[in-house]
Amino acid sequence: MEIEALQSLFLKHKERSLFGRYIHSNHIEPLLTKLPKEFKVTVIGVSVNDHNIYSITIGTGHKKILMWSQMHGNEATTTKALFDLINTLKGDSEMSETILKHFTLTIIPILNPDGAKAYTRLNANSIDLNRDAQNLSQPESRALRACFDAFKPHYCFNLHGQRTIFSAGHDNKVATLSFLSPAQDEQRSVTQTRAVAMSVINRMTETLYKEIPGQVGIYDDSFNIDCVGDTFQALNVPTVLFEAGHYKEDYDREEVRRLVFQSYLVALSAIRLNTLSEKDVEMYLKTPQNEKLFFDIIIKNAIIGGVIRSVAIQYDEQLLSDSIVFIPKIVKIDKGLSNYGHREINANGKPLISINTGELQVGMTVNSVLLNNEVLSLKLGNN
Repeated sequence: MEIEALQSLFLKHKERSLFGRYIHSNHIEPLLTKLPKEFKVTVIGVSVNDHNIYSITIGTGHKKILMWSQMHGNEATTTKALFDLINTLKGDSEMSETILKHFTLTIIPILNPDGAKAYTRLNANSIDLNRDAQNLSQPESRALRACFDAFKPHYCFNLHGQRTIFSAGHDNKVATLSFLSPAQDEQRSVTQTRAVAMSVINRMTETLYKEIPGQVGIYDDSFNIDCVGDTFQALNVPTVLFEAGHYKEDYDREEVRRLVFQSYLVALSAIRLNTLSEKDVEMYLKTPQNEKLFFDIIIKNAIIGGVIRSVAIQYDEQLLSDSIVFIPKIVKIDKGLSNYGHREINANGKPLISINTGELQVGMTVNSVLLNNEVLSLKLGNN
């Protein structure tokens, strides 16, 4: 698919009522009530705190795709992109007609509404739903599994977000998107089911590389049957893990949202056209693995306590007054850091101290510091 056409679709169909990192049920419920009758909205369960878990089913095609987002409540980028996709399907276009003719989609926009509201990874019982695929101890887990069993999908899209720390391989390339075809067994065998998911991932990667070359990674494929993706893959349903990552200065993840939306369309096209290649497994295995090589800010070559050191700072995301704020905190001070920073500052051998306490320490919140007696702001947006 042509990049220009994908970009145009996004601009036309972007759901502008959804923005930023904090998305929960109060944001999406008004959108669900406005959907045309062709979109079947169903309450498939309730959360620990009795919030509805919704699914949306659309299309008449033979191929059935199950998509779920915000299994981890603070990972909303893929949810925004789902509503951009839904808007596209509402439109009277050749694209929407083709998708609805060939596919039946069931979309769970927020699986973990309690975690979404609280902006936490876990549900209200402090359980990681992505480690509950076998025990099914939580109502949200049971709702997803019941939906899977009833819908009997041919493909699953497991939609997540990942932290800014991840690189695509060992180089200075941030993982803007990462994917995974989960393992089906301890040996991580490349089964036919995994190979199909790998092919879908390759089509998305090929398109993404036209805009973000080298910025696509492969997530760790260690087998864990307690994970939902591994469980569904083990049931021989090709499952693709999406991890929405970081793009330069895009902490609201609006540019990443666009790339995720485009990837949805590319994946659906690949499945519809059955564009699988014998070389896909080899190509997939050559895609760079995720590494943890990034910090949000690195201040290099600073004099701290009379010694040249580097300071690594990471933003701590906190929910305050219904907004996400990014609090800069020191996570590492070392004589030498081989990591990369999304923002890098070279102190050039000048003294670096805290404005309030003088001495910099790991764990300290540092909205600003003194570099050579000049105030240096570390708040987001002050690059």
